[in-house]
Amino acid sequence: MVKLSAGLLVYRLGESSTRGSPVKLLLVHPGGPYWASKDDRAWSIPKGEYPADEDPWVTAQREFREELGLAPPDGPAIDLGQVTQSNGKRVQAWAVAGDLDVSHIESNAFELEWPPRSGSLQSFPEVDRADWFTPPVARRKLVAAQAEFVDRLVANLVGEGIVAGEA
Repeated sequence: MVKLSAGLLVYRLGESSTRGSPVKLLLVHPGGPYWASKDDRAWSIPKGEYPADEDPWVTAQREFREELGLAPPDGPAIDLGQVTQSNGKRVQAWAVAGDLDVSHIESNAFELEWPPRSGSLQSFPEVDRADWFTPPVARRKLVAAQAEFVDRLVANLVGEGIVAGEA
């Protein structure tokens, strides 16, 4: 059975400068010991799994709240479609404009036997940090398949005349 996941790619627009794009994208880094020392190709959009009979848009908003402890931004959503990750999971995403302070997030937690085979359960945050990245950096940080969401969002923003050229 294919796992389904839904999430939000929050973006904000600022002034363009010689240092790069006016577009910044909000990504999250997974918590727990497995991801602690991983950076490139480890980040994700805030997302979570849902059963086939649940509305993925509702899931995306709920997971955003759970992973960041913040309400998702209001406003129109851009449907970024779906990608399939290397593990076979299908991820549906929407982009929403918003400017959130993510310096102090409050993620939900999960329990894991750690160290392995120790019989000891430890609690870890599902997300240990969140940050804003330009599209080129986000493409490098994101799990490979999710980088497509960056390209789709940038193409939409350029097509709508919201940003010029390659953001």
